[in-house]
Amino acid sequence: MALIALIYSKDPGSVMALARLLFFIVVPVFVIGPVAGVYVDRWDRKRVMIISDVIRGLLVLTIPIFVKLNMMGAIYPVVFLIFSATRFFLPSKMAFIPSIVSKEKLMVANSLSNTTRMIATVFGFALAGVIVRMIGHMWGFYLNAISYFISGVFIAVITPKGELTNVKEDIQITKEIVEKSLRKNIWTEIVEGFKHLTEKNRMKIVSGTFFLLMAGAGSIFCVIIVFIQKSFGSITEVLGIFGAFLGCGLFVGTIGFGKFGQKASKIRSIFINLIFCGVAINLFAFYASRSASFIMGGMFIFLVGFTMGPIMTCINTLMHELIPDEARGRIFSSMEAVIHLAFLAFMFLTAYLAKYISNAVIIAASGLVFSVIGLTGYLKVRAEKL
Repeated sequence: MALIALIYSKDPGSVMALARLLFFIVVPVFVIGPVAGVYVDRWDRKRVMIISDVIRGLLVLTIPIFVKLNMMGAIYPVVFLIFSATRFFLPSKMAFIPSIVSKEKLMVANSLSNTTRMIATVFGFALAGVIVRMIGHMWGFYLNAISYFISGVFIAVITPKGELTNVKEDIQITKEIVEKSLRKNIWTEIVEGFKHLTEKNRMKIVSGTFFLLMAGAGSIFCVIIVFIQKSFGSITEVLGIFGAFLGCGLFVGTIGFGKFGQKASKIRSIFINLIFCGVAINLFAFYASRSASFIMGGMFIFLVGFTMGPIMTCINTLMHELIPDEARGRIFSSMEAVIHLAFLAFMFLTAYLAKYISNAVIIAASGLVFSVIGLTGYLKVRAEKL
């Protein structure tokens, strides 16, 4: 919210200005991500998360300084560095979850992880929109920095509970990992991370679906921010409240699926929810462009989140089930690089198209693609009995 308000203050209503900011947020996925994933597999993942939080908190504190000095050009490298540290944090987090829960509890653990994240999202979006409107975006940066430091403290008190195995088996596994690391260089491990995404049929489905999902998210992201600002006449407040609706939907959808959907096919659940997610996006674009009804808009945004929650839970759980522990870091980083390539490419494409096509049409077209992909994918996996 603070960055959105800052960009709006310099270039009001520009989709391309937001796209430029997002460029520096996403580029670390390609430049830093694959290498970070390799080292995450070699380093202590808990320690990596703590150090990443401290670095990000300190970097965020520099943004208000550069704003006061009117050095806007310096903010983009800072944003790049913040999200470079995030490239180390995210694969560490994803790879760390199986270290603290048993295999049969992975679905529950991912649901709980998504739930706590969504609670923070709901309160974060709602409060940020109001705070930025009332006291300015500078305080948004200060509060964001504090949140990173608090996160680091919480992670520090987590105690991993590894599975109890035979001592000889532990020694043999350790020996094999060390020998494998000595035989391979970093580039080889990066290539292996990308290669693993297409080795198994289920992994192909997960990778392809995630790619298409992020392509759609990239198509909508910048466009929908400007669309909401223009339709509802608010820079951050309505955006924040809609973000809270989205977070509530993600929360309820994740909780509901974690409780009632454990026996359902994860792959079929992904495609079914993708169909209804596309429908909800289209309904939002239709009503918001005509009546700008706050209540109806919030309801449709809630439905988008409600259908998106199970999709993310299923994708994360399938990845944990399909990826071996010793390779999780680099494979998660490779996945991040692939999906963010889709996000970045389609973000700039729609930012350019927004000059010639209305924002509502772009959003509706993206929702339609979601539904078509969901329906096609569901029919395919049902025919193949996956």
